[in-house]
Amino acid sequence: MSDKSKWDWNIGKRDVAELTDVEGRVQQVHEYVASHDGERVAAPVLIEEGKFSLAVNGALMDRTWEKVWMIRFTPGDRLTAIVMDDDEWTMMVEGETWGSTFEYVWDPRFSAGGDVVAVLAKKDFEYRVVQNDRPWEKGFISLRDFALSPGGRSAAVTVQTVELKEADIFTFARGTWSVAVDGAAWPANYLNTWTPIFSPDGTKVAAQVRRDILDYTICVDGKEWPAGFSCVWEPIFGKGGQTIAPVRSGGHWFLYEDGEPLWKTPYVQLWQQVLSPDGEHVAAVAATSFGRWTVVVDDRPWPAHWTHLVERPVFSPDGRHVAAVVKSGDRWSVAIDGKQWRETFDMVWPPIFAPGGELIARADRNGRRVLVVDDRVLEQPFDVLFEPETSPDGSSVLVKGIIDGRYLREVVPLNRLR
Repeated sequence: MSDKSKWDWNIGKRDVAELTDVEGRVQQVHEYVASHDGERVAAPVLIEEGKFSLAVNGALMDRTWEKVWMIRFTPGDRLTAIVMDDDEWTMMVEGETWGSTFEYVWDPRFSAGGDVVAVLAKKDFEYRVVQNDRPWEKGFISLRDFALSPGGRSAAVTVQTVELKEADIFTFARGTWSVAVDGAAWPANYLNTWTPIFSPDGTKVAAQVRRDILDYTICVDGKEWPAGFSCVWEPIFGKGGQTIAPVRSGGHWFLYEDGEPLWKTPYVQLWQQVLSPDGEHVAAVAATSFGRWTVVVDDRPWPAHWTHLVERPVFSPDGRHVAAVVKSGDRWSVAIDGKQWRETFDMVWPPIFAPGGELIARADRNGRRVLVVDDRVLEQPFDVLFEPETSPDGSSVLVKGIIDGRYLREVVPLNRLR
């Protein structure tokens, strides 16, 4: 992430860009994306058939391509996009395209500092990871789930290592999938592999693997947990480098650590576990019975339940509070420490905690986007509202949105919103 201390944190509202002019000059404007610091807003635009460009702060880039999609700002606020020219795809970073081109490119990922951009790519019937315009030397038959280490130096991806002919059930049963780290596949093959993840220091990789029709487990750096289960979900790394994952055994779900039980309580469903910032606590989404969803913190379920949805929990910076998006019926809200906000919405995006503990979320109400702070809805609705950012000292929040064709950036003191 770019250095927040260098952003403009002066209290007040600023009109950054007028967007209606460019919208009147092109055939289509696709979805807008805002930079983290709020200084830029960009969208792919169709100028004419077969001719795309990017509009940045209401002005068209000089460069055009046959297609532009999936524009993103890196954590360092560099503008990126997947682009195509002459039926070949590549990455664009701040107007400059990579020298390498491919038959297809997808799933861009960024390092924590934003200096590394990585994608999956296909060329000459082989699939590779490409990091900063450097493709892996070794290609694979196929690949899918993809992870980049926090520093961006390493990449891991699930890969097909054995060719599988149509209806060849015997080769399938022996396993055709593995995990490749920096181009080198783990020695064992599996029926399936999913969701590789890196440890925070980037030295370990863990993934879900399926060894047999009904035999699943977790594998870390090519070494499997000794026990097998009827199903597993995505692991995370704990404070000391251990792996923590939900597993299904005996018809119920449990939380395990390095192959051994961490939580004793059985659940109807258990997943999306997260670690507190200090690594001392674990929260997860669980169903305590059919259709009764809640959050569990250190094996203690919240007393409240929701009928339709509980999303991945979020810890406060000090680890003392947990929040999650919740849904019952057709109404969305946010719950913190088991207590739901009074306000409900048509849709809610994942909340964030400010350094001081304030809980901030974006929501949709009656077709307009609103910002909500500690269950209080800001009076100003937006046509488009981007993810808010909090100041390093926790005193204010950066609000970024579009109203009536104008992109606005406003820094609001949090004490005014409590």
